[in-house]
Amino acid sequence: MRNDKRHITPHFLAWARLLRVHKMLLESVQADLSVAGLPPLEWYDLLLELDMAEGNRLRLYALGEKMVLSRSNLTRLCDRLEKDGFISREQCAVDRRGLYAVLTQKGAAMRRDMWPVYKRSVEQHFSTHLTEEEADALAAILLKVQNSEP
Repeated sequence: MRNDKRHITPHFLAWARLLRVHKMLLESVQADLSVAGLPPLEWYDLLLELDMAEGNRLRLYALGEKMVLSRSNLTRLCDRLEKDGFISREQCAVDRRGLYAVLTQKGAAMRRDMWPVYKRSVEQHFSTHLTEEEADALAAILLKVQNSEP
């Protein structure tokens, strides 16, 4: 059987490269955090979302929706961060079934400690390969795709 490449359109090629680059960049940033003796990238993702939220707190379902990385193990991740004192959980006054994840001072300090390594890693593995114009164009393209989804 011949290797039929007619199905490889520019769109599928862009999609495949996006997936490969995404995987490569996440692995690189994770490795840099690990070498620096810092927690995993998922921790930074969660701590950053809480740090940016009003009152440094989010309902767990909202936190899961905002997280960039895997939401599948959010409960376990919150359990670990709470055990280590980086977040606390509070009951929702309006909905007794609901819980808030709340950033603690220790969690905010950890996010600040992770930032320089994270920033340097993103700059090294991503930013240095793009001009500002290319970064603007890429951001606009990705926003266009992001906004097209319900």
